This record gives sequence, structure tokens and C-alpha cells, in this order.
Amino acid sequence: MTSDNTERKTASRVYISLPKTYMADLAKKYELDHGLVVKDQSPYLNVGYIQAYFGEWGTITSCQIKKIPNSEKAIAFVRFSKEEEADRADWAGPHYIGGMEVTVKRFVSPKIKEVSPREVI
Repeated sequence: MTSDNTERKTASRVYISLPKTYMADLAKKYELDHGLVVKDQSPYLNVGYIQAYFGEWGTITSCQIKKIPNSEKAIAFVRFSKEEEADRADWAGPHYIGGMEVTVKRFVSPKIKEVSPREVI
């Protein structure tokens, strides 16, 4: 049954941080997005600033910033178009963004198929 007020279903994104050798094994079974988790950054930085900083190493496909409650820090999730780009950005550290040293960790995430409103039942 469908209705005129259907909501778009979105799957939750899973971020997996593990050694590079295990990423290759995971890639054999799943199509993966590759990116970086950027910790300990200033909560005053915006998405454009983070994209400009990491754009030096490749094409950014997604960038989200989450502010940490009761803290003067934020965390960013930066996805790249290719695995090699995420690797180059990771290996280029240490990273100083907005005058602060940040912690950077590689992650992979299974690609999520976008669901169109027509597919929602």
C-alpha cells in the first residue's frame, strides 16, 4: 500500500575503521566508500573549510560535521571518490586544521543505494 505522503527511506550509514589489509578483504564482498574521520577539530569550522582543506588530495563526495555535546570539539566525516585519495589524505598527516592539530583515521563504509520515493511502499 502506498500513500501520497510517503517518506523517503534512508539506511543508516556504518563507519568501519580497521587495518588496511582487512579493508581489502571487506571490499571483496561489498562495494565501499572510503573516507576519513577527523577528530578533535574546532566546532567553529564549517563544511566548506573542511572540504577545501582535504580537497588537495582528491574529490570529496560527502562531508559532515557533528558537534560533540558539552565539548569544545567537533568531529567530521569526509568521504572521497576513490580509495587512493583517502589514503593520500591520511598519509599526508599530521593535519593542522584551523590552527589545531586534529586526529585523522581512515574508514570504509558500505555504499548505500539511494531509494527513490517511488520505491517506498
